[in-house]
Amino acid sequence: MAELGKKYCVYCLAEVSPLRFRCTECADIELCPECFAAGAEIGPHRRWHGYQLVDGGRFTLWGAEAEGGWSSREEQLLLDAIEQFGFGNWEDMAAHVGASRSPQEVMEHYVSMYIHGNLGKACIPDAIPNRVTDHTCPGGGPLSPSLTTPLPPLDISVAEQQQLGYMPLRDDYEIEYDQDAETLISGLSVNYDDEDVEIELKRAHVDMYVRKLKERQRRKNIARDYNLVPAFLGKDKKEKEKAPKRKITKEEKELRLKLRPLYQFMSCKEFEDFFENMHKERVLRAKIRELQRYRRNGITKMEESAEYEAARHKREKRKENKNIASAKRGKEDGKEGEFAAIENLPGFELLSDREKVLCSSLNLSPARYVTVKTIIIKDHLQKRQGIPSKSRLPSYLDKVLKKRILNFLTESGWISRDAS
Repeated sequence: MAELGKKYCVYCLAEVSPLRFRCTECADIELCPECFAAGAEIGPHRRWHGYQLVDGGRFTLWGAEAEGGWSSREEQLLLDAIEQFGFGNWEDMAAHVGASRSPQEVMEHYVSMYIHGNLGKACIPDAIPNRVTDHTCPGGGPLSPSLTTPLPPLDISVAEQQQLGYMPLRDDYEIEYDQDAETLISGLSVNYDDEDVEIELKRAHVDMYVRKLKERQRRKNIARDYNLVPAFLGKDKKEKEKAPKRKITKEEKELRLKLRPLYQFMSCKEFEDFFENMHKERVLRAKIRELQRYRRNGITKMEESAEYEAARHKREKRKENKNIASAKRGKEDGKEGEFAAIENLPGFELLSDREKVLCSSLNLSPARYVTVKTIIIKDHLQKRQGIPSKSRLPSYLDKVLKKRILNFLTESGWISRDAS
C-alpha cells in the first residue's frame, strides 16, 4: 500500500514527490522526469498533451555529491538574483537567496557550477569571437581608436617642433586642417524634448565633424608615409645621399608627375613598388626583343651572342666610317651624291647598284623595298611548290610601284616571267 503523502509515477510507479510532470488535459496523470522525457503514453494520455511542472523544491540539480546541498528552489532564486543584481553583487544576491547562504557561499557556488562547471564549459566558448563587424570604414567605426589614438611622435628637435607648431605628446599641430571644425558640435546639446527634425540636424552636424576628423587623420598619415615633414625641414636630402637608389630617367619623372593624384590612394611603399615593377617590365621587354633579334639571326646560345654583337659593332663602325668618307668626297666634289636621298636610310648597304637606282627613281626607302622584295619572292616560291598564297603586300605599295618592282625582279632573274 502506498504511503500517505507520497506521489508515484503512473507509468513506472517510481516515487515522484520531489519533482513530477502533471498532464493538464488528463486527470490524475503524473509522470516522473525519465518517463516524461521518453514520451510515455498510458490510457487517454498522449505525449503531445500540455503539462505542468510540480516542484517540491527539495531536489538538487547537481546531484547529491554537489557541495553545499543547494536545492532547486535556491538555484532558481540564485539565477533570479544574478539577473536582477548583476555579477559581483554577492551581498544582495545572498539576501535574495535566503539567510542560510552567505555571500561567500553564493559566489563559490555560482563560479564553480555555472562558470567552471559543465554548464559553463558547454555555454561559454574558450575564445569569444567578435560577432559585431563595423563596415563604416576600413580603419574602424566613426569614433574608433583609428581616429582618436595619436600616431607615434615625430623624431625632431625642440627647435623644429617650435618651427612646425608641433606638440609631440598629442601628435597635434597648433593649426590643424580645417581649424574651425569643432564649431560644428561645440554648441550641440541633447534635450529630451527635441523633435525628430532637430535630432536629425544634430546627427548631420556630428557626421560632418567626423568626416573632418577623418580628413585630418588622412593628411597626417600621408605626411608620415611620404616623409613630408623631413622634406619641409630639409632632412630628406641627407637621407637620399646616404642611401643611393636607382637613377630615374626623364620619362619616368614625367610619368610620376602625371600619376601624382594616385598618391592619396596608395601608400609610399605601394607607389614605389608600382614604379619599380614598371621599370622591371621595361627591362624585360627590352631583353625579350633582344633575344628575339638573336633568334631571327640564327643565334640559339648566349655564348654566340657576344661574338655576334662584336661583329655587329664592327659593321656599324665600318658603315659610319664609310658614310663619313663619302660625305667628305661629296664636299670635295662640290655636289651631292647620286643616292643622297636614301644613302643614310636603314638597309641602304643591303642593296645592289641597280636596286639603289630603282629605289632612288621610285623614291622608295631601302627598308620598304627589301620588305616588298621578300614578300614577292616568297609568294613566287610557294606558287611553284603548289601552295596557295594570298598577297600580303603593304598598303603603301600602289599598282604602279608593284608593276615596276615586278618587272625589275623579272629582268634580274629573281622570279620567272610566267609568275609576273
